[in-house]
Amino acid sequence: MENTLESGGAGASRGNRQYVTFFVSDLFLGVEVQTVQEMLLYQHMTPVPRAARTVKGLINLRGQIVTAVDLRRCLQLDDAPPENELPINVVIRSEVGAVSLLADSIGDVMDVSEDTFEPPPETLSGVAQELVTGVYKLDGRLLLALSTEKMLRREAVN
Repeated sequence: MENTLESGGAGASRGNRQYVTFFVSDLFLGVEVQTVQEMLLYQHMTPVPRAARTVKGLINLRGQIVTAVDLRRCLQLDDAPPENELPINVVIRSEVGAVSLLADSIGDVMDVSEDTFEPPPETLSGVAQELVTGVYKLDGRLLLALSTEKMLRREAVN
C-alpha cells in the first residue's frame, strides 16, 4: 500500500514560504516544499554494507534506487525505540538525485511568514545547530527549517 503526497506547482505567496513538516524525536522539522518529490509510508530497505551510519539502506521507488537517510542519526539523536511505528519516507530532490529522509511521523504542508523567521536558537547543539537554518515561531511551537543541502553535503550521500 502506498500513500503519497505529490508536491504541487502552487507556490507560496509573497513574504511566505511553504514547508513540508515532519517529526523526528521531539523535533518539529520542515523542508521547503519545492525540494520534496513525495512522501511515502515505510518502504522495505536493502542494507548497504560499509555505508555511513546515517545511511539506513536503499529503497526501490518505482524502479529508481533511492538512498534512505536516517534523520535521527544525522541529527545525532537516539535511535527510535523498537515500539515506535515504522518511519515515513520524505523523498527529496537533490543534486545527487532523489534521496529519502526517514522521519518518525508526518506533519502538514504549512505556509509560514518570513516575519516569524529567526536564526537557530542557541539551545540547539551539535549537528542540529549546523543543519537548521533557522526557526519559524508558530502558535505553541517552533518549526525548525532543515537545510537538506547542508545535510547531504555533510553526509556525502552519493
